[in-house]
Amino acid sequence: MKDTSKFPSPVYQETVLQPIFNTFKAEYYRDMMAVNYAHLAMLTEQGILKNEEGRLIAAALKEIEGEIDPESLEYTGEYEDLFFYVEKQLIKKIGVEIAGKLHTGRSRNDLNITLFKMKTKEYLRGLLHELLSLQSTLLELAEENKEAIVVAYTHGQPAQPTTFGHYLGALIEILLRDFRRLVSAYGTADQCSMGAAAITTSGFPLNRERMAELLGFARPQENSYGCIAAVDYLLEVYSAVKTLFINLGRFAQDLGFWTAFEVGQLYVPNEFVQISSIMPQKRNPVAVEHIRVQASLIVGLCDGVVNSLHNTPFTDMNDGEDPLQAVAYEALERGVRCLRLIAGFTGGLKVQEERVGRNIAESFVTITELADSLVRAEGVSFRTAHEVCSHLVRQLLSQGGTLDKLAFEDFRLAFEEVTGRQPTISEAQLNTFLDPKNFVQVRRVFGGPSPEALSASLGRYRNELQAQKEELAGLEGRITLAAAKLQEAVSQVLKG
Repeated sequence: MKDTSKFPSPVYQETVLQPIFNTFKAEYYRDMMAVNYAHLAMLTEQGILKNEEGRLIAAALKEIEGEIDPESLEYTGEYEDLFFYVEKQLIKKIGVEIAGKLHTGRSRNDLNITLFKMKTKEYLRGLLHELLSLQSTLLELAEENKEAIVVAYTHGQPAQPTTFGHYLGALIEILLRDFRRLVSAYGTADQCSMGAAAITTSGFPLNRERMAELLGFARPQENSYGCIAAVDYLLEVYSAVKTLFINLGRFAQDLGFWTAFEVGQLYVPNEFVQISSIMPQKRNPVAVEHIRVQASLIVGLCDGVVNSLHNTPFTDMNDGEDPLQAVAYEALERGVRCLRLIAGFTGGLKVQEERVGRNIAESFVTITELADSLVRAEGVSFRTAHEVCSHLVRQLLSQGGTLDKLAFEDFRLAFEEVTGRQPTISEAQLNTFLDPKNFVQVRRVFGGPSPEALSASLGRYRNELQAQKEELAGLEGRITLAAAKLQEAVSQVLKG
């Protein structure tokens, strides 16, 4: 009978350990070595390791780095994972009595969670960078289209004129909030778990603050049990990412609708249009569909991460480790590509003014301002003005007419029928009240679409975007500074 008592079993090796090993060598080798160096420097600085012991370990780690090509490593089952592989190489060089001291006061528990957080932060910074780039693109587009009239829709139907810049401002505001949500989630991941060891810290005088500093974390996570057991950093990050791409997926829905032949408010440049293989007239803006499906896939991946953590025990467990992390990183990688596509696609959009004008005339969407203007100019109640305008719309619809063709005499008769008196406004005033440009210009209230109100809003968005760029630069700067500090700390250890 075949002996199956030796670990690992072939099926466990094939389905679990080998995939994890392959992921670790691709995703975590560089960071794992950084943690090794940081832990070594901290142990030496704390006097837990003698200077000569620290020097020997540091020199051996440097040799191993020069000798190992992580991409070429193959999992054989001889070592359980990449951590033990590197540790074995260290033991071969300087012996177990010295090499074995590197693991003093730590566990694979705090090591792995720290690696996951480091990689999550790295991917998040990339996503944040692309989000800021997209916001910059949208701000420029909004500035260019502050007075470009479009039809705003509610419940899938034409509602009121606004400007494309005003519409984009709504999206920009959301993305500014999405950045805040993501940075808040980043802050939770930015707490270092090193020093928690298995789950209760150690009797050795570890300096957890120093570990956080050398690895580019804002601070150590305080409670050592929570350092290992808590997965709320994953819940926060992927809930925030999900929110971002639900928001962008809704925008993609509008892009598909607004670029459709029947609406045609936006023109898509040729570089984002694919031609039908059989229908020569077709212009297919399929980039919209790719944006939409990528956003949906990202939302699904985020749901997979969050839902996989439901009903898991509040302790060390594999549910939140490598297999889940791989799915999580795919969401962030796809997110970067999706944000780049949206920025490229939207940057070339143009408002089709003639088509918009036709849509406005046929959909009667300026009639709200006529009602408002009658309240101000004629002194009637809004409900009375609304009735006058409803009468006009019904009449024009029955005649197959459009609002831009409204005769002043028809307006006069409708006003008289509802109010019992003649209007005091002139035909020129009536035409102004029905003009979509006037509709936008009179809406000067805070947050409105008038050029003045929108310019003020865009100025505020630009200021906040600049602050966010500086905030991201600060996060990236801390990582760069930590790398320099780690290099200096290792240099001191090497000096013995």
